Amino acid sequence: SAPPRPPAARRDGMSESNLKLQLSDTAATESLGAALACALPAECIAAVPDAASTVVYLSGQLGAGKTTCARSLLRGLGVSGIVRSPTYTLVEIHAANRIQCIHVDLYRVRGPEDLEDLGLRDYMAPGNLMVIEWPERGGSSLPPADLWLRLSYLVQGREAQLQSGSPRGAKWLANLRTDSRLVPYLSNLT
Repeated sequence: SAPPRPPAARRDGMSESNLKLQLSDTAATESLGAALACALPAECIAAVPDAASTVVYLSGQLGAGKTTCARSLLRGLGVSGIVRSPTYTLVEIHAANRIQCIHVDLYRVRGPEDLEDLGLRDYMAPGNLMVIEWPERGGSSLPPADLWLRLSYLVQGREAQLQSGSPRGAKWLANLRTDSRLVPYLSNLT
């Protein structure tokens, strides 16, 4: 059989399966999180039988904005009250409008062998959104990402690279591309 074809190229050099943004400050990172909440495909919220939960990976160095983006995403989905970083608890569960959000932080995890005790399999249900910070520490023991967000430092601000890992993630990215709040961050790219 033929090898898989690369994603179709776009005029801006991006493929349909990835997106790069330049985030100048914390407010820009929060705008990205809010836009992610608005762009979440409807089928991620619906409890479709035999479907898995929606999974987002958040990668980046310490202080790159992973938790800031996750908080804004959760708030955009309707989570009210305090949204704590799960750095010490490892898992925080939040009820949102029509979806349950599981926020996981694997920074303190030594490796994939520690994941069994977290009970992540229990949260792999339709209608759940699992947001996982530091996924590299979980290795292949984690469910695959529908969307992977990598944050990295620039001389000024940060760069966000988003990549879809499934058809659901590709639809999420397609929805995100139509969010006018992100236009200023797209136009900063050269």
